[in-house]
Amino acid sequence: MKLNSIDQVLQNAAQAFEIYKRVDAKVRSKILRTIADEIDATADALVVTATQESNLQEARIKGEIGRTTGQLRSFANLLDDGQWVQATIDVGDENRKPLPKPDLRKMNFPIGPIVVFGASNFPLAFSTAGGDTASALAAGCTVIVKSHPAHPRTSILVANAIAKSIATTNMPTNVFQHIEDSSIEVGQQLVAHPLTKGVAFTGSFQGGKSLFDLAAKRKEPIPVFAEMGSINPVVVLPSAVKENKLLPETLAASVLQGVGQFCTNPGLLITVACEGIDDFVATLASTIAKSTPAKMLHSGIASHYHKGKSHLLAQAGVTTLATVEEVDIETTGAPALAVVSADHFIQNPTLSEEVFGPFSLVVKCANATEVLQVIQSLPGQLTASLFGSSLDVESHHALVDALHQRCGRLIFNGVPTGVEVCKAMHHGGPFPATTDARFTSVGNDAIYRFVRPISFQNAPAAILPAELKDENPLNILRCVNNQWTTEKIVITKG
Repeated sequence: MKLNSIDQVLQNAAQAFEIYKRVDAKVRSKILRTIADEIDATADALVVTATQESNLQEARIKGEIGRTTGQLRSFANLLDDGQWVQATIDVGDENRKPLPKPDLRKMNFPIGPIVVFGASNFPLAFSTAGGDTASALAAGCTVIVKSHPAHPRTSILVANAIAKSIATTNMPTNVFQHIEDSSIEVGQQLVAHPLTKGVAFTGSFQGGKSLFDLAAKRKEPIPVFAEMGSINPVVVLPSAVKENKLLPETLAASVLQGVGQFCTNPGLLITVACEGIDDFVATLASTIAKSTPAKMLHSGIASHYHKGKSHLLAQAGVTTLATVEEVDIETTGAPALAVVSADHFIQNPTLSEEVFGPFSLVVKCANATEVLQVIQSLPGQLTASLFGSSLDVESHHALVDALHQRCGRLIFNGVPTGVEVCKAMHHGGPFPATTDARFTSVGNDAIYRFVRPISFQNAPAAILPAELKDENPLNILRCVNNQWTTEKIVITKG
């Protein structure tokens, strides 16, 4: 795609935004529900196409379709509720002494055209109509999706469903635009364009960080919400080794799930010396060694996995515990498990890097002090997990504190794979897991990435948005004079 074509795409998005940002939330809600209905109507074709392009099984694709449409409808419900705008009102008081109190009314507004980069490992739920697109459209932003080259035909099917849905609501066609160019240069130009106001990305650290740096160098820097990888440490306390005899198989299943192609894959297992720990690790290794290699999403991911795994296994102090014979190195990902001492892990930052695939590294610690030191050496993560009895966990406050300082979701006695889509979910984490740990890419709160608050001071009633009017015509929950209420505001003069 040529530069002048990209300029036209952004011009179109900006013009459509001037209309779309003023559209009633009920209309945006209808658009999201219509998109969900159209995707459901296209489900059979999506299953066939996505399984062909991604090597994913039919059940996985059907699950992703359900998650995609569920997200869209969830954001539609959010718009119907109206509370998401966070309408906040402090009523003025002209009789206040020594100075009159101004009337201040604040709420969230969309920021403008958003560029969304489709993810390779989720051809539906984190792609063309995934959470990034759904939350941006819900916020009132126009969206430009740069599809991932790993599943282009799937992306086109979904893009067509979105375009059809927008047309049925008489919105400008360019509320949503779809770009199929796979070049890095096009992505860079989209981010650099002055009319782009925000970016959403899911992928590698190198890709996300380069977009983040590019956006920061613009004349007008813009936010880049990039999810860039995580090794999701799992800490196994002695009580878990003693009491949970099925834990090795549970952890192995999580490592192997989806051929390890989840951003929440447990890539680091931290253990502490205790009775039974050797048998625990041996069972874990045996379970992984008995697994069967499966096809990865595409050859590019398979290639990166093999390179990353080989590089990590070649590091000083690392011993391979389990490996599976390669079937087809160009497409499959053979599972592996390795072990290293706490000292070697702490001294070598390479061991903290993500190996995207069915691989995990066991760190053997001599005591709780070493466990804490290993955790303190880690960079930011999406998740961290802690297995142990309540009494055992409660006796390790420093360990718990160190974990939650380094993650966006702290899990107790559960594996990190599996991300519930709900308001309380936080799918984000300190750098380098994401570029901004304050925001989530999963759940309704993802909408706050694409809005900004505007405060109106002493504004004429006629120009106030409906959400901020005294009458509260939308009957939404608002914070009025520090009290949450749906009541209208009655101002007494005199």
